[in-house]
Amino acid sequence: MLRRRPEAATGTESKAYFGLCCAAMFPLRFLLFGSLASLCICQYYDYDYEPAPQSVVSAPHCVQECDCPINFPTAMYCHGRNLKFVPIVPTGIKYLYLQDNQIEEIKAGVFDNVTDLRWLVLDNNEITSDKIQSGTIDKLGSLEKLYFSHNKLTKPPGLLSKSLDELKLIGNQLTSFPSGTLSGMENLTTVYLSKNKLTSESLTGAFKGLKSLMLLDVSENKLKKLPAGMPSSLLMLYADNNDIDSIPGGYLAKTPELQYLRVSHNKLVDSGIPAGVFNVTSLLELDLSFNKLQSIPEVNEALEHLYLQVNQINKFDLASICKFTSPVNYSRLKTLRLDGNNITHSNMPADSANCLRQASEVIFD
Repeated sequence: MLRRRPEAATGTESKAYFGLCCAAMFPLRFLLFGSLASLCICQYYDYDYEPAPQSVVSAPHCVQECDCPINFPTAMYCHGRNLKFVPIVPTGIKYLYLQDNQIEEIKAGVFDNVTDLRWLVLDNNEITSDKIQSGTIDKLGSLEKLYFSHNKLTKPPGLLSKSLDELKLIGNQLTSFPSGTLSGMENLTTVYLSKNKLTSESLTGAFKGLKSLMLLDVSENKLKKLPAGMPSSLLMLYADNNDIDSIPGGYLAKTPELQYLRVSHNKLVDSGIPAGVFNVTSLLELDLSFNKLQSIPEVNEALEHLYLQVNQINKFDLASICKFTSPVNYSRLKTLRLDGNNITHSNMPADSANCLRQASEVIFD
């Protein structure tokens, strides 16, 4: 149906949070994708830590500054305690919550008793790269999740665990990402690098050999082109709010499983979009909003959500969406946003209804 929108949208504000679910009857990869996709449609994510208990009786082995609930003896909660240091972690702890403190340094020895730590949450502290001492994070050989967002890192921690499946470094001051940082991490599925100072050159070779990577977020950086060398396993790529002005020819052909691509709030122009670059059968959602496009790019009939709001589009070229229409040939688009452009529903060709027969929303100004 056609809808009018009272004002142009503000674009995508955050990203889909990656969750895990369990069901023995399905392969793990499909379980992971199911969680990703269901949350992706709702648009976007926030953190999801294990909730801290409201009233805690701590286990006797716990350090004074923190809480170790008796009913969750492998977790130690040290968040929001105005800590300026990481306390010595006692044996038996596998989940360590240190977010929302004033920690500036990670000193050697603090993790000596817990080299089998699985989760480490360090978000919202004051840690700099040069204050992460050797013999700390690099000793955590069983670490699965490292949340290190909103600190003052200029480069990622070195020698990370090969067991890592999730890495969050959002909102730091990263200017470099050495190519070997993630080497050998065959379990790594999600990497969040948004809100840093990374350039396209600084990411050269960074994701090579990652056989399980499904979601990469490099939004709000200083990229002038999409990251090169993406693994074929990638399902979701977020590159909003950068300085990207073109898409390399054949880029999506090198990521045959990519289903969600977001390049909103960039500098894309028609001349930077090679013919057919988005015409791939895997893609389900394409966000090119808040750019400088003057025409609708060619997409595949399998695409389900196309966001083109706030560009400079001045014509409705139906052939970009449907090469031809017939009882069995038509677009699977459910959402088409064209608000904030130079066209209205009166610009739609007469055959649009046949092409867009599955669309529930076609939005103009």
